[in-house]
Amino acid sequence: MLPLKFTYPFRYTPHPLVEDAARRLIADIQASPELAAAFAEGKMLGVMVCSGPDGSLQTIRAFSGLAAARSSLPGFVGPIFDTLSIKELWISADGTSTSAHLQDRLFRSYQVHNAKGEMSDVKRIFEQRGMVPPGGTGECAGAKLLEAAYRRGLKPLAMGEFWYGASPKSGEVREHGRFYPSCTGKCGPLLSWMMQGLEVEENPLQRKPDTESIRIIYEDEAILVANKPSGMLCAPGLTGTESLQEFLEKDHGKLFSCHRLDMDTSGVIVYAKSVEFQADIQQQFERREVRKTYLAHLVAGSRPWRAKRKGTIALPLAPDWDDRPRQKVDRENGKPAITDFEILDIFPDGEMDVRFSPKTGRTHQIRVHCASPLGLGRPIKGDALYGAPDGGRLELYAESLSFRHPVTGKTETFSI
Repeated sequence: MLPLKFTYPFRYTPHPLVEDAARRLIADIQASPELAAAFAEGKMLGVMVCSGPDGSLQTIRAFSGLAAARSSLPGFVGPIFDTLSIKELWISADGTSTSAHLQDRLFRSYQVHNAKGEMSDVKRIFEQRGMVPPGGTGECAGAKLLEAAYRRGLKPLAMGEFWYGASPKSGEVREHGRFYPSCTGKCGPLLSWMMQGLEVEENPLQRKPDTESIRIIYEDEAILVANKPSGMLCAPGLTGTESLQEFLEKDHGKLFSCHRLDMDTSGVIVYAKSVEFQADIQQQFERREVRKTYLAHLVAGSRPWRAKRKGTIALPLAPDWDDRPRQKVDRENGKPAITDFEILDIFPDGEMDVRFSPKTGRTHQIRVHCASPLGLGRPIKGDALYGAPDGGRLELYAESLSFRHPVTGKTETFSI
């Protein structure tokens, strides 16, 4: 079945036609010594399914940046602008590099189109948003694919980007064969402009959350403990959709957020009914006195699990500034992130049920510790950000929460 709408590239589940195109590309690379050598160290690749003027399906391929110091390879679309072909672009009149000036010239040389037939350059597209394009903008596979489709008179139907080869040493979560969303820093403004005129899938973050599963676990004069559904913000945010806090306040009065769960995570969350109670509980979180457990279902890894059933993952995390809200492992600048784990079950297909007890509370901590090759090397099922999109919800659940009640001083435990 053909896609009804074009892929929303910043959070998507690859269409079956895209998955098939990716498998065929991997097979072609492995059958070609030239391509296998070019991509062995690791590269983000992209495939796009298009319809031609006669209605026939066509697949085009791209790679991000350079491969083996080359901007073009057989079977792949070329760059939007080939910087390697213009040596004088990198040398000023006096023979010295002038970085800011050259970057400006470079981004004005990247001429791109959208589905409306309009043309612009990268510099102008970012200026319209009051932004400056980061280095490397226009070199990602997604932008190359869209521009190639427009230049060839093809209609883009679906797209996907996946990692090929060794995982990067930079700490980004990338594993061979897994699909990842387009970056928001370099590609966010650019792809959004280039997709104008296409009918694009809905942004999953804008979907109305399922409020039917909201349940009050406990309530008294000081606190309210609830079961948060997946796809709903804990507190008012930037998506414009109603948060759990706002939903609960309609029937339970003013609430104060004490901690956060990822939007995609469901499970136990506590709100305070005054700023004093909020401060008390937040201090317990800051002093790491609160005990938390999570349950997750992990997809299969590239190799059978032969390691221990219990352990601790200690990988410092930092924001990936070009691709927010993603996080990455950063041993130099990252903040400490520690997670205890216990494997509860390993299924015949290699998937696993795991219980986690995080000792710190970094953004996406469990998700990165699962997906990173330096951690468990198995992303959580349904995690579109870290390599396991399947069309379903993120299978990560806040199972229990134990903290000292701000009024009684007694330690209470709440579970889903």
